[in-house]
Amino acid sequence: MATDISTFEGRRVLVVGDLMIDEYVWGDVDRISPEAPVQIVNVEREEYTLGGAGNVVNNLAALGADVAVAGVIGTLADGDRMLAMFSRLSADTGGVIREPQRPTTRKTRIIASGQHVLRIDRETRQDISGATFDRLNRFIAEKMPETDVVLLSDYGKGLITPPFIEKLLETAENYGKQVIADPKGLDFTKYAGVSLLTPNRKEASLASGIEIRDRETLCRAGEKLLATTGIRNLLLTCGKDGMVLFERGKSPKTIRAEARQVYDVSGAGDTVISVFGLAVASGLAFAESAAVANTAAGIVVGKVGTATVTRQELAAALRRFPDEMSSKYKSLTEISEIVRDLKKKGRKVVLTNGCFDLLHAGHIMLFSASRQMGDALIVAIDDDASVKKIKGHGRPVIAAQERVRILSALDSVDYVVVFSTEALDQLIEIIRPDVLTKGSNYAAEAVEGHALVERLGGRVALIPVTGGTSSSDMINHIKNAGEEL
Repeated sequence: MATDISTFEGRRVLVVGDLMIDEYVWGDVDRISPEAPVQIVNVEREEYTLGGAGNVVNNLAALGADVAVAGVIGTLADGDRMLAMFSRLSADTGGVIREPQRPTTRKTRIIASGQHVLRIDRETRQDISGATFDRLNRFIAEKMPETDVVLLSDYGKGLITPPFIEKLLETAENYGKQVIADPKGLDFTKYAGVSLLTPNRKEASLASGIEIRDRETLCRAGEKLLATTGIRNLLLTCGKDGMVLFERGKSPKTIRAEARQVYDVSGAGDTVISVFGLAVASGLAFAESAAVANTAAGIVVGKVGTATVTRQELAAALRRFPDEMSSKYKSLTEISEIVRDLKKKGRKVVLTNGCFDLLHAGHIMLFSASRQMGDALIVAIDDDASVKKIKGHGRPVIAAQERVRILSALDSVDYVVVFSTEALDQLIEIIRPDVLTKGSNYAAEAVEGHALVERLGGRVALIPVTGGTSSSDMINHIKNAGEEL
């Protein structure tokens, strides 16, 4: 697949739905409470992310869309926190209405020693007030003319009622806009008239009354939903089995998923509707849009917690013949997200850094041994200006771009970043390595950054490297050989 997602940039999307905050509390368990037979979680950190329709907004913003939001939150601290998060995404919150009697929906997940042990929900499912109904619909009517696509994210919290959907679809119809909905509940007739509905397999089974056991029963369920609910098209998501697209007048089309390790399915449906909607807004057909959304969902389920897919990740995954450099080379922003996700999974991160101007056997030994010390090896290389400053005139012999390509070809190397020597402390702060490695030709106390690594809870490891070969020796040998000729 060679879909160009640069067309996603600047697409105007209106997100209407149930707004939530997902709170993650991370900690360790080492004892049982004396008060009751329950685990005691020693909290290490807390994290707040946008959930529900808010996660749809987050996904869209990560892919460069221009997003307007319509929904309901409370007036207390969680509502303030949500508006602040939307502000950081530059989302238009003119349609976010605050109701004094309504709490902002918050789902708290307790994760102890890498295991999800408890979830606490704070919410109400009470219908919104008549005044809120009117204010939301005025905002939607104002935004509709400039909107490329409308995404409806229903989590059953009292906003997406049949009268509300009916009014929204009437407004969308007047302007010829497509409405794509992620459903909740058993009665899909409330979504009659939407351009496309995106239930998962379980939801489709319950709503159709057909137990889905195989492709035959899945197709029967999909066709029944199309025939009886009034929805125009259906994208049935099937987890590791991909998706099946049902379009009126066409045979069902299966979009198969690539085999991936699944860590967390939280928010995968939000990613599907976000990417599908952006693809449709960019002019792609439903079948191609579904394929792009399927690829994005495959990326996001490999992350822990409510997560998004970045433009770089999606672009790389969509290339028919991925460039190894593109997949391993990361910016400091990207490596920060990758490291955060690795540590959520309990993975150990190893960092080694240097010029690596000409690779030799000692370097290969360093990388191989470093990789064995953890679950992911990040190789940070000095940029060209830094190498020249460190090594002198005529260096580097090989420019940073080519050094990245060479390092990316090594199986022992998971990620490569380029940095300025003066920014080593910043690099360490971002990565916070469990282990910083260097060759045994260094003394531990002489390793640049060792004090900061240790202060952050990591350690320095010296890798025994045999032989006296160095890049400088190799370069000098080549120069001398050339002069002799």
